[in-house]
Formats: sequence, structure tokens, C-alpha cells
Amino acid sequence: MGLKTFKPTTPSLRGMAVADFSDLTRQRPEKSLTVGKRGTGGRNNSGRITTRFRGGGVKRALRMIDFKREKDGIPAKVAQLEYDPNRSARIALLHYADGEKRYILAPVGLKVGDSLMSGPTAEFKPGNSLALADIPAGVPLHNIEIEPGKGAALVRTAGAVAEIRAKEGEHAQVKMPSGEIRMIHLKCRATIGQVGNLDHMKVKLGKAGKKRHLGRRPHNRGVSMNPVDHPMGGGEGRATGGHPQSPWGQPAKGFRTRKKNKTSSRFIIQRRKK
Repeated sequence: MGLKTFKPTTPSLRGMAVADFSDLTRQRPEKSLTVGKRGTGGRNNSGRITTRFRGGGVKRALRMIDFKREKDGIPAKVAQLEYDPNRSARIALLHYADGEKRYILAPVGLKVGDSLMSGPTAEFKPGNSLALADIPAGVPLHNIEIEPGKGAALVRTAGAVAEIRAKEGEHAQVKMPSGEIRMIHLKCRATIGQVGNLDHMKVKLGKAGKKRHLGRRPHNRGVSMNPVDHPMGGGEGRATGGHPQSPWGQPAKGFRTRKKNKTSSRFIIQRRKK
């Protein structure tokens, strides 16, 4: 994938950089693998706003991604590389030998026509899925499960990659993209390779309208509010607002929000922040 830039004929085009989508082979998704997606507007089931500055945006269809990859021993061919508006990564449409179609996350180097496989007999090439017990240390990984058979939950964003550092007992020590080293059960599955669409972080929207297309409404800063509305509001002239915090007083920088007695803490060998 490459980036497309524009001549600065308008202020919005001056800094805009968008994907050229040259790596994609299909414009419309597979209809049998899509369902309707209803926007929440940042509200919960009671109608209360739980996430501020959300709402609007273009309509999207939710692509059904196969995060389990449990079709062992059945070869599949990559039929299409597609855009997914619900995630930063690209997706690939697989046609299995038994006639079934499924979507997966497209890793770096995956091309139309490639053959993929899942299970212990699969090769160590991008797109193949195996259990951590069958993957040697040092191989780049993504799409990693936390619990066996539950489906991948880790390392799914564009450009993300992890690797196995060591194996001990029933667990493997996996280094996450954040730098955290975590113990994961050897029966959990992972996909070989790095998640594609590496240029995603270089995209610049260029104008506020594109942010609205994504469903993000204008974000009002706390320091621009009054003291009655935000702890950082008020002051004569332009004040810094003191320590960064949320409207409800929770510190925003340097304050750890993870619960001390969380059960999964025993599986974390090394924290992201040393």
C-alpha cells in the first residue's frame, strides 16, 4: 500500500495524506459474510452517554472475521484483498477447498492466489495459523488467542507483531508490540506474520469533515470550559488547568488504572513500562 498526497490548492489538502488502496482487489464485501452494524452514538443500553464525542459517521457493514481459524487440514486460497472500515488492518477473503468462504486479517506479503492452511501441519509462512506449541521462538506472530478456542484477541491492529521469547511448562512467553512480556497457554493459536497495512499510521485526515465521517464529533478541551463543567476549567486568561484529569477528577497521566488484584496479572512477566 502507498500514500496519496495532493497539491496544496486548499488548506485541507495541504497536509492530507490518504491511502491509495492500490493493494486491494475488490470494492464490495462478500455479502454472505456481512451483517448490519448499528451506531451507538456513545450511549449504553440505558441511553446515557458513556463515551463522549461520538456520533454520526457513514454507514458501515460489519465483516465477519474468522479469529478462531479452526478449519485444520483444509487448504484455502486467497481470493480477494479488501478494505474493512471497522479496523485499521486489511482483510483477505479465503475460499476453502470444501466451498466455505471466510475473512481473515491480511498479513504483510499476502497476495491473491496464495494458499493458506491451519493446524499442526501448516508451514511457517504468513497467514497460516498454528498453536503456540508448534511455533518456534523468534517467528513473527499476530492474531493471538488468550484462551484456547475462544478466538484471537491480541495483536490485531495494522502493523502489529509479536514473537515467542521462550517456552516453559504449559505456557509460552510472548513479547507484545507494547513491550510487555506475557505468558500464554501453548494450546492458544496464533497466525504467522505481521499484520499488514503498515502505512496506516502515516495517514493524515487533513480536515475535520473526515473525522466526522469516522463518527467522531468535535472534542471540547477541558481548559476551555468553566470550573463548573470541568476540573481544569476557569482561570484568568489562558490557564494550563493544572494536572491533566478527566471531568470526574481521575488523573490522565501517570495514574495506573489497572486493578491490583486482577487475576491475569500473574501471567504478566514484564510490564510495558519498566
